[in-house]
Amino acid sequence: MSARRSPHRPGTGTPSATGAPPSTAGTPPGAAAVICNRYCDARDPALAPADRLAQTVAVGGRQISLRFNDTDAMGWAVVSAAQPGDEVWLDRSFDAGVSWGTGSRLGNTAAPAGFGTWRTMMFNVDDWAGLGVGLLRACGRPAGSSTIACTSWYRTTWNAGERRTAAATALMQRYNLGTGLFDTTGWWNSANALTAVIDNIRVTGMNSYRYAVARTYDLNRTAWQGDFINDYNDDVAWWGLAWLAAYDLTGDSRYLNTARAGANHVHRFWDSVCGGGIWWSSSKNYKNAIANSLYVQLNAALHNRIPGDSTYLQRARTGWTWFLNSKMINGANLVNDGLNAGCANNNLTPWSYNQGVPLAALVELHRATGDASLLTKARTLADASTGSSFLNPGGILFDDGGGGDVPSFKGVYVRALAALNRALPDRPYTSYLRRQADTAHARDRSSADSYDQPWAGPFQRSDAARQHSAVDLMNAAS
Repeated sequence: MSARRSPHRPGTGTPSATGAPPSTAGTPPGAAAVICNRYCDARDPALAPADRLAQTVAVGGRQISLRFNDTDAMGWAVVSAAQPGDEVWLDRSFDAGVSWGTGSRLGNTAAPAGFGTWRTMMFNVDDWAGLGVGLLRACGRPAGSSTIACTSWYRTTWNAGERRTAAATALMQRYNLGTGLFDTTGWWNSANALTAVIDNIRVTGMNSYRYAVARTYDLNRTAWQGDFINDYNDDVAWWGLAWLAAYDLTGDSRYLNTARAGANHVHRFWDSVCGGGIWWSSSKNYKNAIANSLYVQLNAALHNRIPGDSTYLQRARTGWTWFLNSKMINGANLVNDGLNAGCANNNLTPWSYNQGVPLAALVELHRATGDASLLTKARTLADASTGSSFLNPGGILFDDGGGGDVPSFKGVYVRALAALNRALPDRPYTSYLRRQADTAHARDRSSADSYDQPWAGPFQRSDAARQHSAVDLMNAAS
C-alpha cells in the first residue's frame, strides 16, 4: 500500500520518465547562446591539450566521432571518410538528453572538397555560470542524404572523474533550477535525491552541487502546508532527514528547525490504535512500517543534534519499542509493509526500504543511548535482508515493482546499510555493498552514467529516482 502513490508538489504535475530522447526534426531550434567557461564555445580543437574518443557511429560509409578535451571540459565532432558536402555537428542537452532545443547543431559545418576528415570547433559541455549540467553527442549527415546518425550522449570527466561523482553529475542533469526539485520523479523522491547529493559531497569532497541545498529549500519551503509538510507522514520525515543532512553539511540552523517542525507535526499522528504508532497519512487509515521506522530515525537523529534534548529521545525510544512489538518484523526477520485492520502483520511485500530504514533508526538510537543491543538487533535484520534470495535474486538487490516510488527504495536501503556498516567495527557489509556497486556499474549504466532500476542490468531507461538510488549505492560502497 505504501508503494502506491508518488505525490508531487502542487503545480508540478507528474513528469514522465526519461526514455529515448525525442527527435527535434521539423522543429527549428533556437539560436544557441555562446557559453564561456574556461574558454568560450567554438574554440579550435587544435588547441586542445587532450583528445579522447568517446564513440564512433557509421552512416553511409562515413564515420561520425565524438571527441573530448577533458582538460578544458569541451568536445567536438569529426566526420571521417568524408565526401564534399557531408555535414557534422554537435547537440548539447542540459536535461539528461531529453531535449536540446537551443543546443542543436552546434558548430554545424560541411566538409569541403579535398578533405577526408573534417571537424567542428570545440564546445563546452556544461554552463558553469548558468548551473547547466550538460551532455554532448556528435551527429552527421552524408551529402545528398536525409539519413542522420548520432552518437550516444556523453560528457567529459569534469565532475565525473570516478563513478561516485559521475553518478551524482548524471543526477544533477535532472535537477530543475526553476522548481528546486528533480524532474522525472516525485516529491518525496526528490528529498532522497537531495540527500544522495549531500552524501556525495561528504564522501567525495566535490562541492560543485552544493548550491542545490539552499535552492531546494528556498523554492519549496512554502509548498503544501509549509516547512515541507504534506498529508503523508513518511514524506514529511524524508524531508526532515534531508534537512538534517543539510544541517550536518552546512551548520545552518534553519535546516535543523525545519526538521524539528516536521518531526513535531508527525508526532501528532501517534495514538493508541494498535497500541501506538503513527498513521501513514492524515487519512488515518493505515499504520505501516516505513512511516514508523522513519519516526524513530528522525526523532533519534534530532536528539543527537540538539544538546540537552529529552523529548525527541523519548519519542524515539517509545517508537522503537512499539515497532519491535508490532509484529511487522516477520519470522524471517524481514519487515513487511504494515498492519491490517486487525492490527496484525498484513504480510505485504517486504520492500527493500522497509528493511533499510530500521537499520538507520537503530544506528541513530544507539548513538543516542549507547545501548549495544540495538546494533545487535540491527545486525540480525541486516543479515536477514542481505541474505534474502527474495530481495537479492542472483545476489543483486532488486525490488520487483514499478510506479513512481519503487525505484527509490534500493537507494534508501543501501544508504541505511552503509550507516550500519560504519557503526560496526568489523564492517561486515562492505563486500555486499561493493558487489552491488560493481555490478550496477558494469551492467546497468548508460554512456552518460545514468542507471536503471535493475542493478543486474540491462540498462533501458533512467529517471531521477533510479539515478539517486545509484548515487546512494556508489556513496555506500565508498
